[in-house]
Amino acid sequence: MKIRLVENSISVEEYLHIRDRVNWRKLTEQQARQAIDNSLLIVKAYDEETGGLLGMGRLIGDGAVICYIQDLIVIPEAQGQHIGSMIISRLREYADSIREEGTTMMLCLMCAKGREPFYEKHGFTIRPNDNLGPGMITFLT
Repeated sequence: MKIRLVENSISVEEYLHIRDRVNWRKLTEQQARQAIDNSLLIVKAYDEETGGLLGMGRLIGDGAVICYIQDLIVIPEAQGQHIGSMIISRLREYADSIREEGTTMMLCLMCAKGREPFYEKHGFTIRPNDNLGPGMITFLT
């Protein structure tokens, strides 16, 4: 398998399909379009030999004070091949490139339970800890 990363080139159909592959919450086409359009960077990984979509990730945020890694997905049969690491590395690199020189930008994410070791190996800190409280979430329905 030859993996290639492509930036800012994901269709609504691909985005909805890959989310479905990992059983994530369903989105409407409008939600998907708006999420894609409002991303700072989208990185998708595909197999050059088959053309199949293997994974993706998005960077969202204000690009100055805070960015979030969102929708880091690798399809089940492609997991364990460092695809997620390739994607997260590119997203981090981009966030660092847009950070104003001499400043600090927060790069945050929320991960699925049990995935913490993957993100720790990429420099992320588990919350809560001595300095940071737990993350919080609510769902607007």
